[in-house]
Amino acid sequence: MTTKLKHVPTDKEQAFLDTVESPSYKRENVNGLFPFFENKAPEEMQGFYTTSEIDALRILKDTDRDVEKRMPVKLTKHYFEIAKNSKPIQHIVKATPEETNDLDGAEDPGNQMDYSPVEGLLHKYEMGLMYVVSTCSAHCRFCYREELIGRKEIKRQDGTVAKKGMAKIPEITAYIRSHNEIVANNGGVHPESGREKLREILLSGGDPMVLANSKIAAWLGALAEAGIESIRIGTKEMAFFPQRFDETFLSMLDQFHETYPEVGLRFMVHFNHPDEFLAKDEDGNYIEDSSGILQWNPASDKAMKGLVSRGWISVENQSPIIKDINDDADALRIMQRALKRVGAENHYFFCGRDIVAHRAFNVPIETAWDVLNESQKGLSGVEAHAKLSITHYLGKTEVSAVTNEPIPGLAGSENGVVILKLLRNAAGAPLRGKICIVGRNPDAIWFNDYEDRVLFDEAGLFDYTRVKKQS
Repeated sequence: MTTKLKHVPTDKEQAFLDTVESPSYKRENVNGLFPFFENKAPEEMQGFYTTSEIDALRILKDTDRDVEKRMPVKLTKHYFEIAKNSKPIQHIVKATPEETNDLDGAEDPGNQMDYSPVEGLLHKYEMGLMYVVSTCSAHCRFCYREELIGRKEIKRQDGTVAKKGMAKIPEITAYIRSHNEIVANNGGVHPESGREKLREILLSGGDPMVLANSKIAAWLGALAEAGIESIRIGTKEMAFFPQRFDETFLSMLDQFHETYPEVGLRFMVHFNHPDEFLAKDEDGNYIEDSSGILQWNPASDKAMKGLVSRGWISVENQSPIIKDINDDADALRIMQRALKRVGAENHYFFCGRDIVAHRAFNVPIETAWDVLNESQKGLSGVEAHAKLSITHYLGKTEVSAVTNEPIPGLAGSENGVVILKLLRNAAGAPLRGKICIVGRNPDAIWFNDYEDRVLFDEAGLFDYTRVKKQS
């Protein structure tokens, strides 16, 4: 019989937890398509789907193309108010029949579970990503984790089939301590995986910000006590429900910092389009102040200022580039500039991942590069920090350049090339900086679309074998 682990807070940890307030929040969610099918959505929301859109979605109900079986539908009142006057924002949360025209894709994108030594934890690089909850305040239709949000069963590397489990404090902290002890006793690297100390954790899901303050605080305190040096919180809540960043939450962060000042805290926010946070007038134009600076909507402005005003918190934005949402250089330029102006960094833009039904959302890799490159013309050097990344099984890979001209003497480059550079190596760091050159394919939306035109591959992107099961 397996002994169930139990986490007992230290006195220091408990003293921090005792200061935390956990109010409830009224997000005014609409869950599922049923309220729209049966005219049970709030009156002001009932026109969000047209009659023809409802009819088309209703026909698919309980079939193999049921959009809610692929990805649950969810929307907050705050986000509806933005979306009703913004087509790009509507595309983020409105279900469409096109989603299930082609259900090709991976049930475990990137073979993530190959790197799961403990349920709910992905251990890559010197960082661990944890699934701490399986929902968000609203649901993006292009979600990279549709298998988690939809609570789908997936096939593991050992052949078992099960839903992804949530991280639990006792098991996670035990693994962190064990891994780091082994590393310390082996000269700074793990003898089997070659990884260094596990020093950074990303709270993810789902969205950790749907959890109560007390539950977030419990994770923060436990991870700090386990020796984690930096904690990230990945969230789209500043777009979906920015009122969540209230004084009780900010006070909890202050108390955490006072208790554990040595532990870094980073918020990885997720804005896809400037309409999510910039204020608009009745004609749909962004509102400028007397200096020409674009104004934020009040709720998002207050939430962002609450974080960036605390100098010990860093805030970084990252977003995939998705069809009909932000495959628009002007929109990305406005967003990067507006975020940097208020103190948030532009971290990554991503090419779409190979999720189930990815063909309905992904733009071609070369198009994404063109859009981002064009968007960064006119930005200052500090505004244009974001790179374009595509998540290969080996790790994050930058789309570094796309050329229009052939490379003299290089067969296969007649129509130009794409240069890929490995940024992060999931099992360690030895491959960082290695490159791969492929001949252009303007229709390519995933790596396999370049398999027949590999010209140079020192990174091994096209010679990939899955890792051994994590111990």
